[in-house]
Amino acid sequence: MKTIRRLIYGEVLASIAFVAAGFLALFFFFDLVDELQYLGKNAAGAVVSDANTYQIRHALLYVTLLIPSHLYELVPISVLIGTIFVMARLAQSSEYTILRTSGLEPWRALKLLLALGGFFVILCFATGDYLAPAADRTAQLLKARYQGRITVGQTGAWLKEKQSYNSYVVNVGALSADNEMQGVRVFEFGNKGQLISITRAPTARFTAEDAWMLHGGTRTEFAVSANQTSASGETRDTAKISINKIDSYRWPTEISAEMVSVAVLKPERMGTIDLFNYIRHLTANGQTAQRYEIEFWKKVFYPLSCLVMVVLALPFAYLHFRSGGIAGYVFGGVMIGISFFLLNNVFGYIGNLQNWQPWLAAAAPGLLYMAISLGAFGWLVLRR
Repeated sequence: MKTIRRLIYGEVLASIAFVAAGFLALFFFFDLVDELQYLGKNAAGAVVSDANTYQIRHALLYVTLLIPSHLYELVPISVLIGTIFVMARLAQSSEYTILRTSGLEPWRALKLLLALGGFFVILCFATGDYLAPAADRTAQLLKARYQGRITVGQTGAWLKEKQSYNSYVVNVGALSADNEMQGVRVFEFGNKGQLISITRAPTARFTAEDAWMLHGGTRTEFAVSANQTSASGETRDTAKISINKIDSYRWPTEISAEMVSVAVLKPERMGTIDLFNYIRHLTANGQTAQRYEIEFWKKVFYPLSCLVMVVLALPFAYLHFRSGGIAGYVFGGVMIGISFFLLNNVFGYIGNLQNWQPWLAAAAPGLLYMAISLGAFGWLVLRR
């Protein structure tokens, strides 16, 4: 059995590595071509000759840092295509028939492939939870250093925090390369929901004392007072607005630099722990966390799709053919993998719109394809 395991594992690992390398080279080329338009330009898009502008070496480094993110996305489909190729080739050359007569029963073959799939589950989890977020954040900061800033959408990131007496809504327009916040607005509300103040600042920095230091902005305060205006004793509330310029303003808050980075970066590029902590922050402050909960469960279930892929590839070893190429089967594997990723994304959007349970929206594609895999395994292997 050790010889059989060594043979299958060696063939499958080499095939998966070849497929993954091909896909990564393709994505590297596309990313590099997309970056060529920014060479020699500043943040405003003007062509300049300064040595500190975005150059080809920066573009090469940027697309290299994107490789872990692409690898995380490509591991399951590479596992599927590589395993299908090996299983179909072994069946075509009758090698798998010899392995079956040597004692490789269907359930034992399934166990071997599941053990191999477990290795790729660990690889996918480690890449997506540790390597890819760090590399992607470094890539974004590198690009921001030469092209401007990191932002999300047209209005930036929005956060909310409840403190002892008041609540705050914070808008951060962008993050600079040196982790400085830009376009900051802090809205302060009282316990009855009335607006108390608005603080605006072009820049702000994080401090080590659980606070933000806002620089060069304005603070608008709203005060309501009751004044007697008639002889009948009727009173009316009057509002008083005061606008003051501030050189620096310290705002105590528990919103850390990690939370702002999480809000600015795409949720699919976050680590599982970062997503979990951010979901807790949103829930504690009465904000909807449906989108981030779905992404959290997708991060949990996505590595397990490697197990689904090896189960889906095993029935190809039991197809009986002697002539013809394997290209058709590999193409079928590519289509199956693409359909899985499309369905995975579609279920995420549908679950967010229809307010499904987050774990169900994230696990449904994997459960569906696992059922298809086991059905194909039972029909091709056990009955035939």
